[in-house]
Parts: sequence; C-alpha cells; structure tokens
Amino acid sequence: MTTQEASSNRERIVTVANGWVMLPLLFALMLGDIGLFIYSIAAGHGDQPVVWALVLSLLSLPAIIILMTGLFTLQPNEARVLVLFGAYKGTVRTAGFHWGNPFYSAGTQQGASQSAAAKAAGSAASAGSRPRRNKISLRARTYNSPALKVNDKRGNPVEIAAVVVWRVQDTAMAMFDVENFQTYIQTQSESALRHLASLYAYDNGEDNESTLRANVDEVSKALRTELLERLAKAGVTVDEARLTHLAYAPEIAQAMLRRQQAEAVIAARQKIVHGAVSMVDMALRDLAEKQVVQLDDERKAAMVSNLMVVLCGESEVHPVINAGTLYS
Repeated sequence: MTTQEASSNRERIVTVANGWVMLPLLFALMLGDIGLFIYSIAAGHGDQPVVWALVLSLLSLPAIIILMTGLFTLQPNEARVLVLFGAYKGTVRTAGFHWGNPFYSAGTQQGASQSAAAKAAGSAASAGSRPRRNKISLRARTYNSPALKVNDKRGNPVEIAAVVVWRVQDTAMAMFDVENFQTYIQTQSESALRHLASLYAYDNGEDNESTLRANVDEVSKALRTELLERLAKAGVTVDEARLTHLAYAPEIAQAMLRRQQAEAVIAARQKIVHGAVSMVDMALRDLAEKQVVQLDDERKAAMVSNLMVVLCGESEVHPVINAGTLYS
C-alpha cells in the first residue's frame, strides 16, 4: 500500500502577448474575412459563389471571434491564473491590456463554489468577490472577526475580536490548494483567535506573566505569527493582526467589575496608609529635632493614633480639645 502526499502548487510568473498588438491584428483578420466573404459572392458565376472562398470565410469567422475572447485587462495589484484544460500554466501579474490563449479557463471550482455560496446566502458582497476569469486581487484586505466568546487561561469567559490585514502572496496556492481561500482565512482567523485567548489570562496575571489586557502588542504579535503559519497553506500573508475588542462576558462582567473596584480601593488604601506613615514619621522626627515638645512612648502612641485617624479617615475630622492631661 502506497500513500501519496498532496503537493502544494507554486506560482510561476509568465508573460502573454500585448493586447494592443493583437487587437488591430484581430480586427484586420475580421475585415479580411468579411472581404473574402464578399469576394466569394461577387466573383461567382451567376448565383454560384466561389465555394472555397465562401467556406473559408464562414469557418474563419467563429475562429476569429474565439480569438478575440483571449483579450483581457489587469488592474494594478491584480493577477490572473492561467489554466488550460485543467493544467496550471502560470500567473500574469503585469497590469495592462493582454491577450492569451482563449481556451484558458474562465472559471474554476473555487469560483463556482463562491458563486453557489453567494446564491445560498443571498449576499451581493460574496457574489461580487467571485473571481472573473481566474482573476485574483493582490491588494491588502481586512477581515474583521466577530466578537467571539472564549475562555481565557484561567477559564473566565471573555469576548474577543480582532482585525486581520491580509493579502494573497501566491496565487497558485490560493486558487488550487484550498477550496475557497477567503472562507479559509475567516475560519483560520477565528480558530487562531480562540487558541490565542486560551493561552493568556484576561488580567491580573502572575509575576512577569503577559495578559490580554496589559500586553496588547505582545498578544497581537503572537496572533500574527500564528496566522502566518496557518494561512501559509493558502498562499496568504498577514501584514497586521490586532485585537479590536476585549471584554468580560456579560454573565461575569458585573462580578469582575466589583472585583476591579475592590482592587482599586485596596490599592488606594495602601497608598494612603503609606503616605500617612511617612507623614507621621516626619512629624515625630521634626518635633524631636527642633525640641518643640518632649514626648514619651505613650504620648507618641497617642499622637500617632490621632494622626493616622486624621490622615486615613474618609469623613471630615472634628478636633476634640483635651483640657486635662493624658494621665488624668
């Protein structure tokens, strides 16, 4: 038993005849054929035309019409894949007016599948993207993924979306190695985005751990790297990939918001306490250095307590005047 591995196609750049040269030549052939037809009738004897001239002119007319169908144009950043009776003959990338073999395929299975998908979905945009005569746009295009609900590294459900800037790099691979390269890009982009989200926590990672929210550039670079690997089979390269939407799923959004608020309050309290301790230490040190008042340990403890209440309290402080002594 032998197994045969599927070999990927590789693009071959070819050149075809200049359309501006072939167009007047074909018109000249058309005029010559019309002249031959007129000659066959005029040079005949009575009602009998010149048979050989008449037959030749009638046979030449459809041949010339078929040859005219070989004319085609290419816009900048556009290519045409040449397929002759099922065999790949090369790709034309030069913009302009060209003439090629009229028997080059006017459509492939990919074009038929895109047309069928467009009819099934009733989408005018999908129908407009169907390749005409195997033409493929080489321009940079974007894919905006929908917001996907996935679980992050810690199992929390999050919503994530990304924009992918891509373009066709190898027309042969895009046309023949995948059924529909645009559908392939969408499927692989969503799959890569789901896989990426499961590798990172949303936020509050461990020490030196990258998270989706805090390390957007790193995450975007990892997404582009994975997409380059996945889309290489379709002859597609990725210029840029970035996250466009990141949020907790609605079912846990409120709980996570309360957690973030609690963390913010704790962080604020820590800063307030740290500042208050520094101010109390500075006050006691200045009092001792300038010998304003001599305080024993008990009076220092009372002063520290009062200052901490004043500095850390949220409500307005109302001072109380002590008429006696601390020990009475």
